[in-house]
Amino acid sequence: PTLTHGEMTFGAGMVAAEKYGCADFVDPRPWAVGEIKETFEKYPDIGILLPAMGYSAQQIKDLEKTINATECDSVVIATPIDLRRIVKIKKPACQVQYELQEIGVPTIAEVLEGFATKKAAKKAAPKKAAPKKAAPKKK
Repeated sequence: PTLTHGEMTFGAGMVAAEKYGCADFVDPRPWAVGEIKETFEKYPDIGILLPAMGYSAQQIKDLEKTINATECDSVVIATPIDLRRIVKIKKPACQVQYELQEIGVPTIAEVLEGFATKKAAKKAAPKKAAPKKAAPKKK
């Protein structure tokens, strides 16, 4: 969701790869298959980052095929789970972990509280009736 719905143009994997001297990033799009290919078409702004779409058995199969077909030296996994538990990756891979460090305000709790308050207020607000169409004037 970070790359697709979150519209991030980079992820934790890219940050870690750059930090530890990655020489080059490989664009997996030419090797994308099935639902992974469709995801790239639906979310073109994610660029060269491979979203870990694996919500269905087919997406997991397509993700595995895409990873293994991509011409690269290694794979950086930056999903909350280690993909190697559900996908057979046939090249060296490492798992990246990260955590949020708040450094200012608003805090994440304050931002989420604001969203929750707005949503609750919207849900509690009375619904406005649709305006009635005026009857045509008789001549």
